[in-house]
Amino acid sequence: MDSRRLPLLGRLAMLACLPYLTLKLLWLLGFDIGVVDPHRFSRTTWVAANAFTFLLDAVAAVVAYTLTRPAGRRTPAWLLLFPLWAASGLLIPLIAGVLGGSLAGVFTGLPHPMGSGNFLAPWVFVVVYGGFTVEAVTLLGAFAVYAHQRWGNLLRLPLGALPDTGTRAVQRIFLLPAALLLALLGALDVLWGAGSTLGMDAAQADARTVISAASDWSNGLLLLAGAVGLLLLVLPSPPPRLRVRTALAAAWTGSATAFASAGWQWLATAVPAGLSSGASPATTGLPGLTGALELCTGLTVLCAGAFALSELTIGMRGNVTERMIVERSVPRTAT
Repeated sequence: MDSRRLPLLGRLAMLACLPYLTLKLLWLLGFDIGVVDPHRFSRTTWVAANAFTFLLDAVAAVVAYTLTRPAGRRTPAWLLLFPLWAASGLLIPLIAGVLGGSLAGVFTGLPHPMGSGNFLAPWVFVVVYGGFTVEAVTLLGAFAVYAHQRWGNLLRLPLGALPDTGTRAVQRIFLLPAALLLALLGALDVLWGAGSTLGMDAAQADARTVISAASDWSNGLLLLAGAVGLLLLVLPSPPPRLRVRTALAAAWTGSATAFASAGWQWLATAVPAGLSSGASPATTGLPGLTGALELCTGLTVLCAGAFALSELTIGMRGNVTERMIVERSVPRTAT
């Protein structure tokens, strides 16, 4: 079943990237299709932003293609895991925030910022976020199948059966504070999603919309789930029946959200603000501090996870090789 499901999901993910890539390419070539106010940004900023986002989605399409190929099983893990981790942190909170905000707008009657038509035509958002939704389901679904094909023996282990690697104690030194920080940042995001303006200045509070509130809710819940997943992975006595894949999925999604959805966006705003004379509201006050902390926390988990995966996969390959040598060395007796 998995052998047929993986190519299907991967090809659907590549198709889901096409509308966004086509739209971005047209904008880069100077066609302002769906753009209501083409003079809102300078031409340099517009081209740079569209080129960067085009590249991100093109990488997602290449990764989806690689997952469908037989050679994908031999591809170095980091070449696939880093873009998929970042994609998880971008797509899952984005879809949750947009869908949650749209539903909240329907039931509360609050204005939806994407339907204003001040900058982009409403149909652009339908095309873009519709494609992102399909891409998130198919790309991450293909990755789940791929991961079980490649690392299934590790993912299906009970948490208590995880081998104690050489740097496990050092990883705890970094991951325990990272888990606590994810929990604090997640709780703060939930507060903001509930309407609190704690630590915000007047400009930041006035800029809030139904979409930003839903995004804060989704980010906060994902960060809290990531904190729980990290604690389960590093605690010496985890629940005996819980599988590695469950805790790892929570830690993966939460840390990716901290890095990509919050931290990466903060970095993308902070760098231009630092190069110019003015400061962006996104980089000041408590929201700016949390963005920087989320970026650092995500990077910490990324580094520790890379060490853990390398040690665990090498260790499991070593155990399999040792078992094969022992089995071959035992003489077969006639029965």
